[in-house]
Amino acid sequence: MCFSVNHVGLHAGSPGRDFSAASHRDVRKYVVAYCRSSSSGPILATSQPGSECRCRPLSDELFPTRRFYQGIVMSVCSQGEIQWLAVEAIGECYRRYRLPDPAAEAAMVDSLTRHGQISPVVVCQREETLEMLDGFKRLSAARSMPEVTSLEARVLNVDERVAKVTILGLNGTGRRMKELEEAWIVHALVREDGLSQVEVAELLGRHKSWVCRRLALLERLAEECREDLRLGLLSPTTARHLTRLPAGNQPEVMAAARRDQLTSAEVHGMVDLLVTCSSRPQMEFILQQPRRALRQAQMEALPAWDPRLSAAGNRVLRQLGSLLGGLGRMENWLRHRGRADLASCDRTVLAPSFTRLTRDTRAVAELTEDLLSQIDVP
Repeated sequence: MCFSVNHVGLHAGSPGRDFSAASHRDVRKYVVAYCRSSSSGPILATSQPGSECRCRPLSDELFPTRRFYQGIVMSVCSQGEIQWLAVEAIGECYRRYRLPDPAAEAAMVDSLTRHGQISPVVVCQREETLEMLDGFKRLSAARSMPEVTSLEARVLNVDERVAKVTILGLNGTGRRMKELEEAWIVHALVREDGLSQVEVAELLGRHKSWVCRRLALLERLAEECREDLRLGLLSPTTARHLTRLPAGNQPEVMAAARRDQLTSAEVHGMVDLLVTCSSRPQMEFILQQPRRALRQAQMEALPAWDPRLSAAGNRVLRQLGSLLGGLGRMENWLRHRGRADLASCDRTVLAPSFTRLTRDTRAVAELTEDLLSQIDVP
């Protein structure tokens, strides 16, 4: 048996046919949703007027849209046979791709008690066991209720890859899966099932950068940070910023972010500074005083021209940008390297310049304070 897609939905193919296909809007492309007889998985067929239909693996073309992909998944699921299954007979090998939610499971117990089972769970056949694809909270609730011995279930006949894709598709129509859950499934498709990142992106109707970001959450995020992400103590946005750093530096960045209560945008800026550091003292300054480091970086990034200013004002803006950038670099050098970085011959030659720096900065500081006290006076 195979399934085909048309503009209405997806229907069972005729017995004895190798595949079924139907057109997608305004293009002469035909997407085969799922073919049981095909060993290569989903395929794509193209045809031109007067030409014979040709088939090739789905990896040669992109799914048109994610909505189209979800429609395929839901239509495939509608073909499954409805059965009543004993609660003890349902396996949970795919539960590793879902985060536990005790509050939702407790609410499900109340829902089953008051309303009964409203919709069937979705399972698939794996060897001699029926494994849950969608409905883990209902299964957990049923197992905690002695009076519930069976659940209504839709039984799908799909392979391992399509089972994982179906988990994403089913949960994409209701409560959106968390990014870590998506990452677990993407990681399994790539590392366990041998699909390339491009093939996974095509299969899910996503851009390849989406797949790459999900993989990075597992493969480039430190274990401590992954655990925080799983517990909801770390936002996915901040986690993506952290993956730009070596795993060994990520926990200390998170410690600094919690200590100073940094926003996600501030963590992003902090990571930008850390990836450009050339020495450990520079990193320690950023970790110890992240907001000060960010202010200095912003001062160095003053625009070269501001249309709100006069010509004289823009000249002062350029001078400020150059001066503040130089002062920031000098402060960082004095704080973390200073005298120890100079040879004996350097000290005698540079001493007069440092003396002048001290005198001039004090003078500029005093004049700047006078200017600020008078700047709003008409």
